[in-house]
Amino acid sequence: MTRSHDAIRSVKLSSVTLPLSTPISDAKVFTGRQKAMTEGIFLFAEITTEDGREGMGFSYSLRAGGPAQYAHAVEVADGLIGEDPNDIARLYTKLIWSGASVGRSGVAPQAIAALDTALWDLKAKRADLSLAKLLGAHRDSVRTYNTSGGYLNSTLEEVKEKATQSLEAGIGGIKIKVGLPDGREDLRRVAGVREHIGEDVPMMVDANQQWDRTTALRMGRKLEEFGLTWIEEPLDAYDAEGHAELARSLDTPIATGEMLSAVPELERLITARSADILQPDAPRIGGITQFLRVATLADQAGLDLAPHFVMEIHLHLAAAYPREAWVEHFDWLEPLFDERVEIADGRMIVPTRPGLGLTISDQARAWTKDTAVVGRL
Repeated sequence: MTRSHDAIRSVKLSSVTLPLSTPISDAKVFTGRQKAMTEGIFLFAEITTEDGREGMGFSYSLRAGGPAQYAHAVEVADGLIGEDPNDIARLYTKLIWSGASVGRSGVAPQAIAALDTALWDLKAKRADLSLAKLLGAHRDSVRTYNTSGGYLNSTLEEVKEKATQSLEAGIGGIKIKVGLPDGREDLRRVAGVREHIGEDVPMMVDANQQWDRTTALRMGRKLEEFGLTWIEEPLDAYDAEGHAELARSLDTPIATGEMLSAVPELERLITARSADILQPDAPRIGGITQFLRVATLADQAGLDLAPHFVMEIHLHLAAAYPREAWVEHFDWLEPLFDERVEIADGRMIVPTRPGLGLTISDQARAWTKDTAVVGRL
């Protein structure tokens, strides 16, 4: 029996700016900490091997940081040239050490995430399996909820109309933003949406880290009556102790973790029992390799999972999680790809196409601001 050896020949990196049709505002804007979001910056990695096999992955920044991710990826990508693309865990370690002076959280793992995801996409395509099947899927569909219709820049009537549209499209749950300076307005909006969608539809709220501990506890107690599936990021993302106290004090589950960018940071939440529902973001923590580490820790701790954003990646990872997970539906990324995620009966269907099942669109190519090629095409 002979063993075939393939090697990475080239890595193409692209920085793509995706414009949003409407500026988006959450509580961070209303508290003056951020400006309204008008675009997203995506880092694409396309890996080609000597045998002509290809894999694609991506990472992102929704405000500052996109150019830094791109620059770091360009610096470290040459460490993949000539390597066996199957050795993904070893290659992640090599890449993170190549930029060790800037640390193992933040921009560095977010840049490497695009490369890591491309390697997993390549491996699944080599096996002619979807990524979920390669990882070992527990299910062929995942629960899904909508966030993009619940932003604070929309009026209550607009939020209700968008909730109706989401439910009619087959999405199973509705999440809206809270965290306004006037908590009474938050409660009015939550009550209005709950009445509109009914008690049987799963509903979540997201404060985007804008409450202090006292406010979070008071608001959490007032929100108990609405039967929420979870309260998301009520406190600063790094306040593990505060989130743990809320989780102990409230009947409504606490969800958090999306803003963290390294496995040890999420491990701290798990150890402190800071969340009933953990929300890791694969592109933020280093890609699929690191996400799988977090998922193992979360499962051992008996936690539910609701990965943040990028449904195009996370529906595969949620399908491979032993416990029934939620995946956040955002249609923002649709112009970047030729394919569309299928939704039916409150669930997101895992595509059967090999790998992630995605092809970069001509529109994404047109929105490309910078491109670099490492190795030889």
